[in-house]
Amino acid sequence: MIIGVPREIKSNENRVALTPSGAEILKSHRHQILIETNAGVGSGFKNQDYIDAGCEIISTPKEVFDRAEMIMKVKEPIAPEYPLIRKGQVLFTYFHFAADKILTDAIVKSGSIAIAYETVQKNDGSLPLLIPMSEVAGRMAPQEGAKYLEKTQGGRGVLLGGVPGTEASDVVILGGGIVGTNAAKIAAGLGAHVTILDVSLPRLRYLDDVMPKNVTTMMSNPYNIRKLIKRADLVIGGILIPGAKAPRLITREMLKDMKEGSVIVDVAVDQGGCIETCKPTTHENPTFVVDGVVHYCVANMPGAVPMTSTIALTNATLPYALQLANEGYERAISLNPELRAGLNVIGGHVTYKGVADAFDMKYEDSKMFIK
Repeated sequence: MIIGVPREIKSNENRVALTPSGAEILKSHRHQILIETNAGVGSGFKNQDYIDAGCEIISTPKEVFDRAEMIMKVKEPIAPEYPLIRKGQVLFTYFHFAADKILTDAIVKSGSIAIAYETVQKNDGSLPLLIPMSEVAGRMAPQEGAKYLEKTQGGRGVLLGGVPGTEASDVVILGGGIVGTNAAKIAAGLGAHVTILDVSLPRLRYLDDVMPKNVTTMMSNPYNIRKLIKRADLVIGGILIPGAKAPRLITREMLKDMKEGSVIVDVAVDQGGCIETCKPTTHENPTFVVDGVVHYCVANMPGAVPMTSTIALTNATLPYALQLANEGYERAISLNPELRAGLNVIGGHVTYKGVADAFDMKYEDSKMFIK
Protein backbone atom coordinates (compact mmCIF):
# COMPACT_ATOMS: atom_id res chain seq x y z
CA MET A 1 0.00 0.00 0.00
CA ILE A 2 1.10 3.57 -0.60
CA ILE A 3 0.84 5.48 2.69
CA GLY A 4 1.03 9.27 2.72
CA VAL A 5 1.94 11.49 5.68
CA PRO A 6 1.30 15.19 4.96
CA ARG A 7 2.66 18.00 7.10
CA GLU A 8 0.09 19.21 9.64
CA ILE A 9 -1.17 22.70 8.81
CA LYS A 10 -3.46 23.46 11.74
CA SER A 11 -2.24 26.46 13.76
CA ASN A 12 0.81 25.58 15.86
CA GLU A 13 0.36 21.85 15.28
CA ASN A 14 3.88 20.42 15.43
CA ARG A 15 3.05 16.74 15.68
CA VAL A 16 3.43 14.29 12.79
CA ALA A 17 1.45 11.09 12.25
CA LEU A 18 4.42 8.74 11.94
CA THR A 19 7.90 8.59 13.45
CA PRO A 20 10.84 7.38 11.34
CA SER A 21 10.93 4.18 13.42
CA GLY A 22 7.24 3.57 12.66
CA ALA A 23 7.83 4.27 8.98
CA GLU A 24 10.70 1.77 8.96
CA ILE A 25 8.39 -0.96 10.30
CA LEU A 26 5.76 -0.23 7.65
CA LYS A 27 8.49 -0.21 5.02
CA SER A 28 9.72 -3.63 6.21
CA HIS A 29 6.27 -4.96 5.27
CA ARG A 30 6.86 -3.71 1.71
CA HIS A 31 4.67 -0.63 1.91
CA GLN A 32 5.65 2.63 0.24
CA ILE A 33 5.81 5.63 2.57
CA LEU A 34 5.46 9.20 1.29
CA ILE A 35 6.43 11.95 3.73
CA GLU A 36 5.79 15.59 2.90
CA THR A 37 8.98 17.58 3.24
CA ASN A 38 9.62 18.85 6.79
CA ALA A 39 6.52 17.07 8.12
CA GLY A 40 8.49 15.80 11.11
CA VAL A 41 10.63 18.84 11.87
CA GLY A 42 8.30 20.17 14.58
CA SER A 43 8.61 16.84 16.42
CA GLY A 44 12.38 16.70 16.10
CA PHE A 45 12.58 14.43 13.02
CA LYS A 46 14.50 15.60 9.95
CA ASN A 47 13.84 14.65 6.32
CA GLN A 48 17.04 12.59 6.39
CA ASP A 49 15.69 10.52 9.28
CA TYR A 50 12.79 9.45 7.06
CA ILE A 51 15.04 8.90 4.06
CA ASP A 52 17.21 6.62 6.21
CA ALA A 53 14.02 4.71 7.14
CA GLY A 54 13.29 4.12 3.45
CA CYS A 55 10.68 6.85 2.89
CA GLU A 56 10.25 9.09 -0.13
CA ILE A 57 10.21 12.83 0.62
CA ILE A 58 7.47 14.68 -1.29
CA SER A 59 7.53 18.43 -1.88
CA THR A 60 3.78 19.24 -1.88
CA PRO A 61 0.70 18.03 0.04
CA LYS A 62 -1.16 17.66 -3.27
CA GLU A 63 1.29 15.03 -4.48
CA VAL A 64 1.04 13.18 -1.17
CA PHE A 65 -2.77 13.07 -1.40
CA ASP A 66 -2.73 12.30 -5.14
CA ARG A 67 -0.47 9.27 -4.78
CA ALA A 68 -1.41 7.80 -1.40
CA GLU A 69 -4.01 5.09 -0.93
CA MET A 70 -4.08 5.79 2.81
CA ILE A 71 -3.41 9.15 4.46
CA MET A 72 -2.17 9.17 8.05
CA LYS A 73 -2.57 12.45 9.92
CA VAL A 74 -2.75 13.72 13.47
CA LYS A 75 -5.49 16.35 13.33
CA GLU A 76 -8.64 16.44 11.24
CA PRO A 77 -8.34 17.80 7.69
CA ILE A 78 -9.05 21.52 7.44
CA ALA A 79 -10.47 23.57 4.56
CA PRO A 80 -7.34 23.77 2.32
CA GLU A 81 -7.08 19.96 2.46
CA TYR A 82 -10.71 19.16 1.59
CA PRO A 83 -10.18 19.42 -2.20
CA LEU A 84 -7.17 17.08 -1.98
CA ILE A 85 -9.16 14.15 -0.57
CA ARG A 86 -10.47 11.74 -3.17
CA LYS A 87 -13.14 9.08 -3.40
CA GLY A 88 -12.05 5.71 -2.02
CA GLN A 89 -9.04 7.11 -0.17
CA VAL A 90 -8.57 5.95 3.44
CA LEU A 91 -8.07 8.72 6.00
CA PHE A 92 -6.71 7.56 9.36
CA THR A 93 -6.57 10.41 11.89
CA TYR A 94 -8.40 12.20 14.70
CA PHE A 95 -11.66 13.65 13.34
CA HIS A 96 -13.98 14.58 16.23
CA PHE A 97 -16.78 14.86 13.67
CA ALA A 98 -19.58 15.46 16.19
CA ALA A 99 -18.16 18.90 16.99
CA ASP A 100 -17.76 20.02 13.36
CA LYS A 101 -20.60 19.94 10.81
CA ILE A 102 -18.51 21.56 8.04
CA LEU A 103 -15.83 18.87 8.34
CA THR A 104 -18.45 16.11 8.43
CA ASP A 105 -20.14 17.41 5.28
CA ALA A 106 -16.78 17.73 3.49
CA ILE A 107 -15.73 14.17 4.26
CA VAL A 108 -19.15 12.78 3.35
CA LYS A 109 -19.01 14.67 0.06
CA SER A 110 -15.48 13.42 -0.70
CA GLY A 111 -16.52 9.76 -0.80
CA SER A 112 -13.47 8.80 1.27
CA ILE A 113 -13.18 6.25 4.09
CA ALA A 114 -12.75 8.02 7.43
CA ILE A 115 -11.37 5.90 10.28
CA ALA A 116 -11.24 8.05 13.41
CA TYR A 117 -8.54 7.42 16.00
CA GLU A 118 -10.86 8.62 18.76
CA THR A 119 -13.55 5.96 18.20
CA VAL A 120 -11.35 2.88 17.71
CA GLN A 121 -12.57 0.91 20.71
CA LYS A 122 -11.64 -2.30 22.50
CA ASN A 123 -14.12 -4.80 23.92
CA ASP A 124 -13.63 -3.37 27.41
CA GLY A 125 -14.74 0.07 26.19
CA SER A 126 -11.26 1.61 26.25
CA LEU A 127 -10.11 3.88 23.43
CA PRO A 128 -6.51 2.86 22.66
CA LEU A 129 -5.74 5.63 20.17
CA LEU A 130 -7.24 8.39 22.29
CA ILE A 131 -5.57 7.30 25.53
CA PRO A 132 -2.02 8.56 24.80
CA MET A 133 -3.18 12.04 23.79
CA SER A 134 -5.64 12.15 26.70
CA GLU A 135 -2.73 11.32 29.00
CA VAL A 136 -0.70 14.18 27.53
CA ALA A 137 -3.59 16.67 27.62
CA GLY A 138 -4.56 15.62 31.14
CA ARG A 139 -1.03 16.16 32.43
CA MET A 140 -0.78 19.49 30.61
CA ALA A 141 -4.09 20.84 31.96
CA PRO A 142 -2.89 21.71 35.50
CA GLN A 143 0.37 23.00 34.03
CA GLU A 144 -1.51 25.43 31.76
CA GLY A 145 -4.01 26.26 34.50
CA ALA A 146 -1.20 27.11 36.90
CA LYS A 147 0.35 29.44 34.32
CA TYR A 148 -2.87 31.33 33.66
CA LEU A 149 -3.59 31.68 37.37
CA GLU A 150 -0.60 34.03 37.44
CA LYS A 151 -1.62 37.68 37.68
CA THR A 152 0.52 38.59 34.68
CA GLN A 153 -1.54 36.12 32.62
CA GLY A 154 -4.89 37.49 33.78
CA GLY A 155 -5.47 35.10 36.67
CA ARG A 156 -6.06 35.51 40.41
CA GLY A 157 -2.36 35.60 41.22
CA VAL A 158 -2.24 32.39 43.23
CA LEU A 159 0.27 29.55 43.23
CA LEU A 160 -1.40 26.21 42.57
CA GLY A 161 0.17 24.43 45.54
CA GLY A 162 0.66 27.46 47.78
CA VAL A 163 3.57 27.63 50.25
CA PRO A 164 3.70 27.09 54.04
CA GLY A 165 1.43 29.61 55.72
CA THR A 166 -0.81 30.08 52.66
CA GLU A 167 -3.73 28.15 51.24
CA ALA A 168 -3.24 25.80 48.33
CA SER A 169 -5.50 26.34 45.33
CA ASP A 170 -8.74 24.42 44.82
CA VAL A 171 -8.83 22.38 41.60
CA VAL A 172 -12.10 20.86 40.38
CA ILE A 173 -11.89 18.18 37.69
CA LEU A 174 -14.97 17.17 35.70
CA GLY A 175 -14.59 13.53 34.73
CA GLY A 176 -12.55 10.71 36.25
CA GLY A 177 -11.37 9.10 33.01
CA ILE A 178 -7.92 9.25 31.44
CA VAL A 179 -7.81 13.06 31.24
CA GLY A 180 -9.19 13.56 34.74
CA THR A 181 -6.96 10.94 36.35
CA ASN A 182 -3.79 12.35 34.79
CA ALA A 183 -4.81 15.93 35.60
CA ALA A 184 -5.42 14.95 39.22
CA LYS A 185 -2.00 13.30 39.51
CA ILE A 186 -0.20 16.45 38.39
CA ALA A 187 -2.39 18.91 40.33
CA ALA A 188 -2.08 16.82 43.50
CA GLY A 189 1.66 16.49 42.99
CA LEU A 190 1.91 20.28 42.88
CA GLY A 191 0.13 20.43 46.24
CA ALA A 192 -3.34 21.62 45.23
CA HIS A 193 -6.61 20.55 46.87
CA VAL A 194 -8.22 18.44 44.14
CA THR A 195 -11.79 17.24 43.71
CA ILE A 196 -12.69 14.80 40.93
CA LEU A 197 -16.32 14.42 39.88
CA ASP A 198 -17.65 11.45 37.93
CA VAL A 199 -21.01 9.72 37.42
CA SER A 200 -19.57 6.23 38.00
CA LEU A 201 -19.45 5.14 41.62
CA PRO A 202 -17.07 2.22 40.87
CA ARG A 203 -14.72 4.67 39.16
CA LEU A 204 -14.86 7.01 42.17
CA ARG A 205 -14.10 4.09 44.50
CA TYR A 206 -11.07 3.20 42.39
CA LEU A 207 -9.80 6.80 42.32
CA ASP A 208 -10.33 7.13 46.05
CA ASP A 209 -8.10 4.08 46.55
CA VAL A 210 -5.23 5.14 44.30
CA MET A 211 -5.10 8.92 44.70
CA PRO A 212 -3.16 10.76 47.42
CA LYS A 213 -4.94 12.29 50.43
CA ASN A 214 -5.24 15.76 48.88
CA VAL A 215 -7.61 14.32 46.23
CA THR A 216 -11.32 14.03 47.05
CA THR A 217 -13.89 12.20 44.93
CA MET A 218 -17.49 13.32 44.52
CA MET A 219 -20.50 12.23 42.50
CA SER A 220 -21.04 14.44 39.46
CA ASN A 221 -24.41 16.19 39.49
CA PRO A 222 -25.55 19.80 38.97
CA TYR A 223 -25.79 20.52 42.72
CA ASN A 224 -22.22 19.38 43.46
CA ILE A 225 -20.81 21.17 40.43
CA ARG A 226 -22.49 24.45 41.40
CA LYS A 227 -21.19 24.12 44.95
CA LEU A 228 -17.61 23.28 44.00
CA ILE A 229 -17.01 25.86 41.27
CA LYS A 230 -17.81 28.68 43.73
CA ARG A 231 -14.56 28.01 45.56
CA ALA A 232 -12.52 26.67 42.62
CA ASP A 233 -9.40 28.44 41.43
CA LEU A 234 -9.03 26.05 38.50
CA VAL A 235 -11.68 23.94 36.75
CA ILE A 236 -10.58 21.24 34.29
CA GLY A 237 -13.11 19.74 31.89
CA GLY A 238 -12.30 16.16 30.93
CA ILE A 239 -15.65 14.67 29.88
CA LEU A 240 -15.76 12.27 26.94
CA ILE A 241 -18.62 10.44 25.26
CA PRO A 242 -16.94 8.48 22.44
CA GLY A 243 -17.73 10.00 19.05
CA ALA A 244 -20.43 12.32 20.42
CA LYS A 245 -20.59 15.91 21.63
CA ALA A 246 -19.54 16.48 25.21
CA PRO A 247 -22.36 17.38 27.62
CA ARG A 248 -22.46 20.97 28.89
CA LEU A 249 -21.94 20.68 32.64
CA ILE A 250 -21.18 24.35 33.42
CA THR A 251 -23.54 26.95 31.98
CA ARG A 252 -22.98 30.66 31.35
CA GLU A 253 -25.31 31.37 34.27
CA MET A 254 -23.14 29.29 36.63
CA LEU A 255 -20.04 31.27 35.65
CA LYS A 256 -21.14 34.29 37.70
CA ASP A 257 -20.59 32.28 40.89
CA MET A 258 -16.92 31.63 40.10
CA LYS A 259 -14.09 33.74 41.50
CA GLU A 260 -12.78 36.57 39.36
CA GLY A 261 -9.49 35.51 37.85
CA SER A 262 -10.20 31.80 38.22
CA VAL A 263 -9.28 29.61 35.25
CA ILE A 264 -11.11 27.02 33.16
CA VAL A 265 -9.18 24.51 31.04
CA ASP A 266 -11.64 22.63 28.83
CA VAL A 267 -9.82 19.59 27.44
CA ALA A 268 -13.13 18.43 25.93
CA VAL A 269 -13.27 21.42 23.57
CA ASP A 270 -12.40 19.27 20.53
CA GLN A 271 -15.67 17.40 21.19
CA GLY A 272 -17.66 20.62 21.63
CA GLY A 273 -16.58 21.36 25.21
CA CYS A 274 -18.25 20.66 28.55
CA ILE A 275 -18.45 24.35 29.53
CA GLU A 276 -21.06 26.41 27.67
CA THR A 277 -18.82 29.46 27.28
CA CYS A 278 -15.90 27.56 25.75
CA LYS A 279 -14.92 27.86 22.10
CA PRO A 280 -11.82 26.43 20.40
CA THR A 281 -8.65 28.50 20.66
CA THR A 282 -5.09 28.02 19.40
CA HIS A 283 -1.64 27.90 20.98
CA GLU A 284 -1.06 31.31 19.39
CA ASN A 285 -4.09 32.86 21.15
CA PRO A 286 -4.96 30.32 23.84
CA THR A 287 -7.23 32.25 26.22
CA PHE A 288 -10.19 34.57 26.46
CA VAL A 289 -12.14 35.96 29.41
CA VAL A 290 -15.88 35.62 30.08
CA ASP A 291 -17.41 37.17 33.23
CA GLY A 292 -13.96 37.55 34.76
CA VAL A 293 -13.05 33.86 34.27
CA VAL A 294 -10.03 32.99 32.12
CA HIS A 295 -10.84 30.28 29.55
CA TYR A 296 -8.07 28.11 28.07
CA CYS A 297 -9.63 26.10 25.24
CA VAL A 298 -6.84 24.97 22.92
CA ALA A 299 -8.20 22.13 20.80
CA ASN A 300 -4.82 20.49 20.16
CA MET A 301 -3.09 20.77 23.53
CA PRO A 302 -0.62 17.90 22.89
CA GLY A 303 0.69 19.85 19.89
CA ALA A 304 2.65 21.98 22.36
CA VAL A 305 4.80 18.98 23.33
CA PRO A 306 5.12 17.36 19.90
CA MET A 307 8.11 15.10 20.47
CA THR A 308 6.45 13.33 23.40
CA SER A 309 3.06 13.32 21.67
CA THR A 310 4.27 12.03 18.31
CA ILE A 311 6.17 9.12 19.82
CA ALA A 312 3.25 8.21 22.10
CA LEU A 313 0.78 8.43 19.21
CA THR A 314 2.83 6.29 16.82
CA ASN A 315 3.28 3.67 19.56
CA ALA A 316 -0.51 3.36 19.67
CA THR A 317 -1.53 3.77 16.01
CA LEU A 318 1.17 1.67 14.33
CA PRO A 319 -0.38 -1.80 14.92
CA TYR A 320 -3.68 -0.59 13.42
CA ALA A 321 -1.99 1.18 10.50
CA LEU A 322 -0.02 -1.98 9.82
CA GLN A 323 -3.18 -4.08 9.73
CA LEU A 324 -4.95 -1.61 7.42
CA ALA A 325 -1.94 -1.61 5.08
CA ASN A 326 -1.31 -5.35 5.15
CA GLU A 327 -4.91 -6.48 4.79
CA GLY A 328 -6.52 -3.56 2.97
CA TYR A 329 -9.12 -1.49 4.80
CA GLU A 330 -12.12 -3.73 4.00
CA ARG A 331 -10.57 -6.96 5.24
CA ALA A 332 -8.92 -5.22 8.20
CA ILE A 333 -12.24 -3.76 9.33
CA SER A 334 -14.06 -7.07 8.82
CA LEU A 335 -11.42 -8.90 10.89
CA ASN A 336 -10.95 -6.34 13.65
CA PRO A 337 -14.00 -5.02 15.55
CA GLU A 338 -11.82 -2.30 17.07
CA LEU A 339 -11.18 -0.83 13.62
CA ARG A 340 -14.86 -1.25 12.70
CA ALA A 341 -15.72 0.95 15.67
CA GLY A 342 -13.33 3.54 14.22
CA LEU A 343 -15.15 3.69 10.88
CA ASN A 344 -17.16 6.93 10.90
CA VAL A 345 -17.79 7.62 7.22
CA ILE A 346 -17.51 5.44 4.13
CA GLY A 347 -18.30 6.45 0.57
CA GLY A 348 -20.62 9.27 1.58
CA HIS A 349 -22.42 7.31 4.31
CA VAL A 350 -22.23 8.08 8.05
CA THR A 351 -21.56 4.85 9.93
CA TYR A 352 -21.06 6.19 13.46
CA LYS A 353 -24.28 6.85 15.37
CA GLY A 354 -22.91 9.63 17.58
CA VAL A 355 -21.97 11.63 14.49
CA ALA A 356 -25.30 11.04 12.77
CA ASP A 357 -27.21 12.02 15.91
CA ALA A 358 -25.19 15.22 16.35
CA PHE A 359 -26.39 16.61 13.02
CA ASP A 360 -29.66 14.70 12.41
CA MET A 361 -28.02 12.82 9.56
CA LYS A 362 -28.90 9.33 8.38
CA TYR A 363 -27.02 6.61 10.25
CA GLU A 364 -26.16 3.45 8.31
CA ASP A 365 -24.59 0.37 9.88
CA SER A 366 -21.08 -0.26 8.56
CA LYS A 367 -22.05 -3.88 7.91
CA MET A 368 -24.06 -2.64 4.96
CA PHE A 369 -20.77 -1.72 3.29
CA ILE A 370 -18.21 -4.03 4.88
CA LYS A 371 -19.31 -7.54 5.83
